[in-house]
Amino acid sequence: MTRFTIASFNVKNLIGPDKEYYEFQSYTPEEYAWKEDWMADQLVTMDADIVGFQEIFEEEALRAVLREADARAEMLNEAVIPDRTKSYRRKVIFRKLRVDPYTGAELAFAANSADDGVAGKRRPGLAILSRFGFAGTPEVIQDLATPIEIPFQALRGLEGDTDAGFYRIRRLSRPILKARIPVGDRTITVFNCHLKSKLGEYLTPEGADYAPEEDLTNYDPVGRALGSLRAALRRMAEAWVLRAEIVREIEAGHPVMVLGDFNDGENAVSTEIITGEAPFRNYAWMLRHDAKDRNDRYSEEEHRQISEDVQRLRLRSAEKLFVRKSLRDMVYTTAFGGVYESIDQIFLSRHFDPDHEGRIGEMTYYSVFNDHITDGSHPEAPYNKLASDHGQIMAHITLRK
Repeated sequence: MTRFTIASFNVKNLIGPDKEYYEFQSYTPEEYAWKEDWMADQLVTMDADIVGFQEIFEEEALRAVLREADARAEMLNEAVIPDRTKSYRRKVIFRKLRVDPYTGAELAFAANSADDGVAGKRRPGLAILSRFGFAGTPEVIQDLATPIEIPFQALRGLEGDTDAGFYRIRRLSRPILKARIPVGDRTITVFNCHLKSKLGEYLTPEGADYAPEEDLTNYDPVGRALGSLRAALRRMAEAWVLRAEIVREIEAGHPVMVLGDFNDGENAVSTEIITGEAPFRNYAWMLRHDAKDRNDRYSEEEHRQISEDVQRLRLRSAEKLFVRKSLRDMVYTTAFGGVYESIDQIFLSRHFDPDHEGRIGEMTYYSVFNDHITDGSHPEAPYNKLASDHGQIMAHITLRK
């Protein structure tokens, strides 16, 4: 059997010192050193084989963190791992204590297409780190060769010439990084994503310095609500683009893992778009799509076929599998305004479902690194600017022979 771990790590704005990433926001050399120190410690603690990073502004800053993590891993191993002269060196405890450096690992970085390097107006990218390397060249999905138009149908009673409009998407707010990773005798397709945030999206009039809704001294609740609608629509469209890529991979017979910052809870519509719909309990109860009378329902054979079609392409939440397995009732990766929730997720294709007879492996454990998370909206919350405002999550996977 082959065992490995895969993790998601939103680092919160990683960039070198004295570089303005957002307007008036940068790190002093001391602050950057603290952030690099914290990240290196997290990576040594996690010791993950595959890591998907979000909010990476500069590849070199991430590589510096990895070099620091490697140095610490080597120092730790030298201090705690017995050498060959010790008769007890083969004890299991020392295999658990050992940390593998990333010196032989490969790193794929996806810069944001909207990042032109202008100070104060930077845009973050993504990265995937793999101890197993990559099968082929990782693919960046952000600028769409052909814009996608999502049409709306006129509501009942408004048919005819009424224009119901459409939403067009040309570019994702942040890239999706797709990599095929060889693990044991399998190749797994890994998607790392960071969907549009819930921050409102407001329109700046021509010639103005800012959008009217951004002026909180003239609070516009309706305009700000419209900004939230734009953000949600963009996030769900990005989720749909990702879903189409996932389905293509599964249809091609490839095991899939999807991880990252989804900027929505596990039961949000955008998340359900990505994972696919849950199957109806019994389609034989349901009226057919072409029903001619009240008893015209799907047959038992059609029920089985529809259920299989839905299940085959649906993703499983690693967090939910863990909660079911461990009987724990709460996992969270963010906290704000008194709300603790998981917006960082790892989703697995049916290839890793413990209830699926044809599975190639399954998750044996799920780790959450959230001790540093505080609710920053509370005045008594400790200062954590230089850590991350996200917890890190990691799935422990065992592949079958």
